[in-house]
Amino acid sequence: MSHTTNRTMYAFRLINVFAEDTALSGNPLAVFEDARGLDDATMQALALQFNLSETTFLLPSAVAPVRVRIFTPAFEMPFAGHPTLGSAYVAREVRGLGDAFSLEMRAGVVPVQASGDVWTLTANAPHWRSPRADRVQLASMLGLAEGDLAPQGEPLWVDTGSDQLVIPLAGFDAVRRASPAAAAMIEHTGDGPRPLAYVFAREGERVLARFFFPKLGAMLEDPGTGSACANLGGWLVATGAALPQSLTIEQGEATGRRCRLRLTVDAGGSIHVSGRVVEIARGTLSL
Repeated sequence: MSHTTNRTMYAFRLINVFAEDTALSGNPLAVFEDARGLDDATMQALALQFNLSETTFLLPSAVAPVRVRIFTPAFEMPFAGHPTLGSAYVAREVRGLGDAFSLEMRAGVVPVQASGDVWTLTANAPHWRSPRADRVQLASMLGLAEGDLAPQGEPLWVDTGSDQLVIPLAGFDAVRRASPAAAAMIEHTGDGPRPLAYVFAREGERVLARFFFPKLGAMLEDPGTGSACANLGGWLVATGAALPQSLTIEQGEATGRRCRLRLTVDAGGSIHVSGRVVEIARGTLSL
């Protein structure tokens, strides 16, 4: 942050999180290095200006080395996975914090650590509940048949920082064929904070996942959703899965932005989400 005549310059970085082997893979994020002086309305306007799934703002904290605020183009979020990891990368670079520290979020204090360019967050302990919609309604909402839902493991609302509907499907083919309708999603996920769905299937330790949400009447898909990956860990805990488990989640295939996430749930049920973080650009913005 620097000052010119009657204007202030704010430094930002463009980051890709959950990147694969190329710099232009992963889920993009804008991170403002020092957001002091920006009010809520300006942060929201900047998130809309960048029009990425999220933009984050680093601020001083009384309870952690850094406070992070996360905005979509439309609203502020209490927690999200790829903004956490991307913000951690920038915080280490600009604050000299080393490879292990914590970030203050609206959802709580989140520990993070790095091994090279791979960052890991530790999620909150999960809470869960059954959805109001039944299996037939959820399958129809996704444009699928009831038989496309996994025969074992019920759909659940899971919250490890962000409350999301987690729906297990019978196989990778069902994940790829999922084509939810915005109106149906709004109707059948009204018992949650927002209409959204995370669908997944697994083959051994490999998971294929997609994350859907409507916006202005259109159905959108997120390329890489760390909060939902954490909630998948919560779903494993909720459904009594054998622990520990370590899974590789592939997401973003249908969006043209392939992402690779790593989920580890240890024997005690602690949930960890990891991914590669790549910086692709830096800049300044004057206000």
